[in-house]
Amino acid sequence: MSKVTCSTLRCGPPTCVQVEPGTITRVTSDSPAPPPEAPETDPSIDPAGIARAQRAMRLVQLIREIEQHVATAGWDQNPRFFALALTSELLALEPGLAATLGDAVHDPHSLTPIEQEPLQGDRPLDDLLATTTWPPEVVGAAIVLERLVLPPTAETDLPDDDQAGLESAAASHPERQDVRMAVVVTRDGGRICALRLRSHDVDADVLVGEDLVPRLADALAATLT
Repeated sequence: MSKVTCSTLRCGPPTCVQVEPGTITRVTSDSPAPPPEAPETDPSIDPAGIARAQRAMRLVQLIREIEQHVATAGWDQNPRFFALALTSELLALEPGLAATLGDAVHDPHSLTPIEQEPLQGDRPLDDLLATTTWPPEVVGAAIVLERLVLPPTAETDLPDDDQAGLESAAASHPERQDVRMAVVVTRDGGRICALRLRSHDVDADVLVGEDLVPRLADALAATLT
């Protein structure tokens, strides 16, 4: 929390200001005070737009926290899956979590990730997502996984119909990139993605955006419908 320091107030000599007649209303104990003027509204302010921006900032913060949490365990991990619950509802069920969740307990829109059972590495991800459903109290989901990415120019060097050969060739390709992908989606249509390259494995170089991994985000969003 920021520390606020008040500057010392100093009294100086009185200043006389000329006021045009009629600009000051004299009020006595027997006369009512003039009604306050209604505050002016700024037509350029869009409350709905402010709410959308706040939601987007919450999702950015959430995806960074989840990705960094997974990153502490290093590379070569199996996919990790998270359910997202409203922090307020989670606290209603588990009040003892208040000390752990910190400032999030004061935000009625805050989401808390709850990690699920470890995913089996040999189960196809498409099959896993296609058979996953969530109860109503889960308002969103997140997944973090690693993939080997090659540039489009490398496709000519890969075999077409040999899966084992394809994986071996991709793993040994000089232009390969190990990438950690993190995706968050919510029932109200929110989504955010993060990408971390193994070759640039620092938090400051993590890319964040809505459409970095669109197919994975679509598949994860389908588990909430």
